[in-house]
Amino acid sequence: QVHLVESGGGLVQPGGSLRLSCAASGRFFSINAMGWYRQAPGKQRELVADSLRDGSTNYADSVKGRFTISRDNAKNTVYLQMNSLKPEDTAVYYCNAKVTVVVGAVFGEYDYWGQGTQVTVSS
Repeated sequence: QVHLVESGGGLVQPGGSLRLSCAASGRFFSINAMGWYRQAPGKQRELVADSLRDGSTNYADSVKGRFTISRDNAKNTVYLQMNSLKPEDTAVYYCNAKVTVVVGAVFGEYDYWGQGTQVTVSS
């Protein structure tokens, strides 16, 4: 079992900054990708940014230039630095990890999710 624990959400004024953290723990062979998704009320969950094991990153167009994702592989932790926040960034942010788990002699990749952390951008 893999557990993801998020922290860092909250209320911030437009133009402000927040930093989200997500730490993975448990038994796994490798973490192949870690990232952040968000879901606003009445909308589908969408990718915000992710970081692959080869070091490459992907960002939603709406956050490019404002958000930065980073990973500390030694700590199995991913961070999302969010700057120049806008009201439309308001959502529940979920950490995601794509993890290889070994059961017996079988390797399998699974998706794990954090519990979500609320980010509200409002004056």
